[in-house]
Amino acid sequence: MNQYLIPANSKKSKLILGFFTLTDLIVCGIGGGLTVLLLIILQDPTTLELIIAILPLLFAALMVFPIAHYHNVMQLLSNIISFAFGRKKYYWKGWCVKDDTNE
Repeated sequence: MNQYLIPANSKKSKLILGFFTLTDLIVCGIGGGLTVLLLIILQDPTTLELIIAILPLLFAALMVFPIAHYHNVMQLLSNIISFAFGRKKYYWKGWCVKDDTNE
């Protein structure tokens, strides 16, 4: 039997800087751009206005923040939405089911 050893970081080599996909960089760029635009528009902002102006960048950073077992929060939310509203049905077999027998 042929057994191949796949390095644990083989998927990281496909990512930009080892962490980001192109979509992640686009989301961060849009969030950062909106934040800079709001900060330019607001002249002498109050504390509340400053917090509101920084929210797009914080939200974008939260979406691309890496979490365990998923690429990032955006991928986790995508999986939750596709599971909850998708057309595919998922059947639970349990962890000890043998697929080769009909018992």
